[in-house]
Amino acid sequence: MASTKYAAHINEAKEIHHLEEHLLKVAHKAAGYAEAFHSELWAELAGRWHDLGKYSATFQKMIYEANGMDAHVEPETSGPRNHSSAGALYAVEKLGVAGRVLAYLIAGHHAGLPDWFKVDAPGQALGERLQEKEHLEDARKADIPYEILAGATPTQAPVGGSDGFALWVRMLFSSLVDADFLDTESFYDPDKAGQRGNYPYLCDLKCKFDNHMRVISAEADDTEVNRIRAGILADCRRAGLKGSGIFSLTVPTGGGKTLSSMAFALEHAVRHGKSRIIYVIPYTSIIEQTANIFRGIFGDSVIEHHSSLDPDKENHRSRLASENWDAPIVVTTNVQFFESLFAARTSRCRKLHNIANSIVILDEAQLMPPEFLKPILKVMNLLSEHYGVTFVISTATQPALGSMKDPFGRVSLDGLDDVKEIISDPDELYSQLERVSVKMPDDFQQQNSWEDMASEIGAYESVLAIVNTRQDARELYRLMPECTIHLSALMCGEHRSQVIAEIKQRLKSGLPTRVVSTQLVEAGVDLDFPVVYRAMAGLDSIAQAAGRCNREGKLQEKGKVVVFVPPKPAPVGHLRRAETTTVSLMSGYKGDPLARGNFKRFFEHFYDKCELDKEGIESLLCPEADLAGVQFRTAAMKMQLIKDAGVQVLVPANEESEALLDQLKVTGPYRELMRKLQRYSVNVSQFWFDKMKARGDVIEIHSGIFALVSPALYHREFGLLLEGEPMAAEQTIW
Repeated sequence: MASTKYAAHINEAKEIHHLEEHLLKVAHKAAGYAEAFHSELWAELAGRWHDLGKYSATFQKMIYEANGMDAHVEPETSGPRNHSSAGALYAVEKLGVAGRVLAYLIAGHHAGLPDWFKVDAPGQALGERLQEKEHLEDARKADIPYEILAGATPTQAPVGGSDGFALWVRMLFSSLVDADFLDTESFYDPDKAGQRGNYPYLCDLKCKFDNHMRVISAEADDTEVNRIRAGILADCRRAGLKGSGIFSLTVPTGGGKTLSSMAFALEHAVRHGKSRIIYVIPYTSIIEQTANIFRGIFGDSVIEHHSSLDPDKENHRSRLASENWDAPIVVTTNVQFFESLFAARTSRCRKLHNIANSIVILDEAQLMPPEFLKPILKVMNLLSEHYGVTFVISTATQPALGSMKDPFGRVSLDGLDDVKEIISDPDELYSQLERVSVKMPDDFQQQNSWEDMASEIGAYESVLAIVNTRQDARELYRLMPECTIHLSALMCGEHRSQVIAEIKQRLKSGLPTRVVSTQLVEAGVDLDFPVVYRAMAGLDSIAQAAGRCNREGKLQEKGKVVVFVPPKPAPVGHLRRAETTTVSLMSGYKGDPLARGNFKRFFEHFYDKCELDKEGIESLLCPEADLAGVQFRTAAMKMQLIKDAGVQVLVPANEESEALLDQLKVTGPYRELMRKLQRYSVNVSQFWFDKMKARGDVIEIHSGIFALVSPALYHREFGLLLEGEPMAAEQTIW
């Protein structure tokens, strides 16, 4: 069989995607991606050799007989469809130990980066696969062109040295798999491939942004708060001209961080030739609000990448871009961003090379999970130093992310030690934006009953009360006056959005508005109450709650924030540690609890109580015994920012959701339908899901897709009823 007849893929029209052409195109494309971190020779060889196994007679017989088989669907076996082991074996034979770098990439280019040795993670370990020499022997029987087998030997050392080895391999892996996917897509679906790219340059988007800000400035009331926000914006523009690195943006809540941080990013991108801006947000509950702000300025140049995407705000092009973040502005979540940086699966890693030479804004950065802080800060340092990434740590309550030492003087945390502050005088800014008076408990040990708190809070016409748990929210809500509004994460996204819109409208109209909520309103939800009550919590949470009080500074006097001790402490874990840390720091303290210096003290004490690499991620990715013996898959499994991610339950919350569920039963799941149903889903912990399933409250509509059996189990004020107490029909429609 001549080399031109070797097939990489065959489509339904019986057209052949020639293997040699595919390998060379992938090599060229992958090398182009890896230029951003000066590793093009490694990526080029990975592209040349990634499909060597397809030269085997067994594979060619199978693909011709299958006639149109999608060769990108490959189980991880050592059987006849395994075409990835041959290239991995050839790389080690050709390059020795250094060939393991390429072996990881090639062996995992469908099933994901493997572990070096077998422990608990699923899939075959690379060390085992490199013993199966028959895969390379079978491929060698074919007429493999010299041009494919040849290639310059890479001499560049791993980017970032031994500490950066694992990230470097993942970046190379991203370059390979994205190049492979895109070349394969261009063969199978040229129209789809043609819709990619062709976005405006960031310099053009900066012009749109500047025009938008001129309109806002012209229409803004001449208030003290707006003059301060204009100063913050000016500071951000000036700082954007500085060199790449890690910056902090320390602005009190309500200071306009969202638009000001984008101003910094655009100035910085245009000055230093950055490729894209990635805006990272802690909660899916607020990501849509931020994305809508940016989309109103930049249009389709903005993509969202998260699990709760509203399909009405997504088009075909944005769905394509979310696969590899090939867009100038990306809005995503902490979970998506940080888990991807430690991922093993191709779908999660594919975007990584596009993070190089970008600007990453970490909004509400204090919410980075402390149990993963060591590996997260390490990868941030590596990205900044070696991959041209500029970070902006944006928050009103800056966490203490510098290096830390234990009592014996040993470094316990390699932190971010060269952070440049964007705001010229943060202390003066905090003084200018002091719009609330915070009253801490007189006695931190004296608990208050919900009855007493309901009586005190209910005396105000407009007030926001924030508590620590959903159960607390319901207990307090039941004791509050009629017409009080309830908010919690047991309400589906569409329900929450409508309720928040109602709250904003009532406040704008000056109507009495009492709200009881969990902490979901504390980050990014632009509410403005004259009075806020906050159950005892971490100092950062208290500050966030205070940010919902007198936000626009329109009250003649300061807004009132009252911190109270609830009947029971916060749940065990981070919430409890944050609460006890606050009590320790604030006991006997007579000054302003929200003074800027208090947050550094709070986080230093808080982190000191936490395991900062609880899962041992660093030891898995940087083994002392064997640099190239990395446990990629195990590390990815352990890097779960939300341990019990729970189960999504679809809820028949209103007529639209019921119609969508009926459609799902008839047609089965497809992408657009499931995207719409995301707005009507509630995440339930595995514990509660098992209870609901045992009671018969949920049914499995399709494999792995669960829904409530009855609208009576979804309350118009509380949302999903975990306890399984059906409500009357008039209580279930909203």
